[in-house]
Amino acid sequence: MGTDMVLQLAILVLTLGIFFVLHKYPRQALNKIRTRGRSTAQANRHFINGAQLLARARSVRNRTTAANLAKDAAVEADKALAFDPRDAAAHILKALILDLMGHKSSALRSLDTALSSAAAKSLSGSDRGDALVKRAELQIALNRKRRVESAVVDLEEAVGLSPANSKAYCLLGVCYEMKGMKEEARKAFEEAIRLEPRSDPARQGLNRLAT
Repeated sequence: MGTDMVLQLAILVLTLGIFFVLHKYPRQALNKIRTRGRSTAQANRHFINGAQLLARARSVRNRTTAANLAKDAAVEADKALAFDPRDAAAHILKALILDLMGHKSSALRSLDTALSSAAAKSLSGSDRGDALVKRAELQIALNRKRRVESAVVDLEEAVGLSPANSKAYCLLGVCYEMKGMKEEARKAFEEAIRLEPRSDPARQGLNRLAT
């Protein structure tokens, strides 16, 4: 198996494991919006509906049902954004929904908006770090070779904001590996394992570097 194929498989395994973020964001954002004023009550209601529909779409096994729930969730996210277009949490919710629907380019644009200067100020440091990890994941999924540099920038910022994020280090290790930076990749994988000893993708990364 060629090196390129091995890296593709490594990214796939890591992507499958990265889904703490997909479940974590709705919960964090829900906690955040409960503290807002009455002026955004309608935006909050649509956001909550969208987050609940996303959770249901992820939990059902029937693809048609999941797709319909995801579409309904997207409608609710759009309604929330119509009331509060600068809410980073709503843009992140929309990105997660679009990613579930397979629209990765659109999901990436939503994350770009969430991380823009106009919206990102509503995010905590750890929330911004998680959003950066998700954006890096999408960048690599869309075009690994062209976007790896941008992904590395996002991930290096992410580990600074969320130093306990094992999956950020693991994905950073994969990016370094793609760039031929073996020593940096090794350190990133080792840090991922230190934070999460059961991280199979990180161990697989170290094994690849040892061969």
